[in-house]
Amino acid sequence: MTRSSSAPVLGADAGAPDPDAAISIRGLVKRYGEFTAVDGLDLDIRRGEIFALLGPNGAGKTTTVEICEGYRPRDGGEVRVLGEDPADGGRAWKAQLGIVLQSGAGDSALTCRELLRAQASYFADPRDPDEVLELVGLTEKAKSRGRSLSGGQRRRLDVALGIVGRPTLLFLDEPTTGFDPEARRQFWSLIRSLRDLGTTMLLTTHYLDEAEALADRVGVIARGRLVEVAVPAELGGRASAPAIVHWTEDGVRRSEATATPTAFVRELAGRFSGEVPDLAVNRPTLEDVYLTMIGEPS
Repeated sequence: MTRSSSAPVLGADAGAPDPDAAISIRGLVKRYGEFTAVDGLDLDIRRGEIFALLGPNGAGKTTTVEICEGYRPRDGGEVRVLGEDPADGGRAWKAQLGIVLQSGAGDSALTCRELLRAQASYFADPRDPDEVLELVGLTEKAKSRGRSLSGGQRRRLDVALGIVGRPTLLFLDEPTTGFDPEARRQFWSLIRSLRDLGTTMLLTTHYLDEAEALADRVGVIARGRLVEVAVPAELGGRASAPAIVHWTEDGVRRSEATATPTAFVRELAGRFSGEVPDLAVNRPTLEDVYLTMIGEPS
């Protein structure tokens, strides 16, 4: 499922970039020799939202993000990030960005407070380092060296370094890779608290449950093109897709696809004197529709 050049724009309106969007992209193209990594991508990301960009390795999402950050030149199209072209972004523009990469300052011999103070010195109006440590749950680790932190604590430190300059827009690249389930959910709470402070976030992740839990909208990229943009519950027609009802009858596990699962279960219940054995009702998951979009078997 990819968009041809004549198909309607997905995730943005055709025409000039939207000056009110945090990120506005029209016809983005990036080539590496004969290979086209990004092929005419159009996208708007609203101010104040968490937007998850999904796609397999090599789909073009990292290239797209790096162009938006101003770290990689483009070969075609228009890009506006916080109203400016990233290719021309100056120091004042860069000061509005926060970037959390997959690897950060976790191996540093400096303490958490020292690292944040050093980072804060680059900005005209930074947050107080101790305030940031409290926000990310690292107050008790203020005097601990970066290299002594656990994996989850290091990612919190990476986020602290990314937000100490009061960014308007925060880029999060695979922020919970390697986390255990408890650490991931604690990190999700942190991300939601940043949104409550008004920070716009662009999140790349391979965890579909993470995108569903955090993102206001998700966009799927495959082969350098944007396949669809939607709220997670509606991506790929999930909201209107038939439900699959599973139950056990006469010792046999059975299933039925239906557009009216409530009515079907009510009718099914009439065939049993008590509870319907092993009853389960499922709609396609975000992972199901995502794998279909990128052309992988679910």
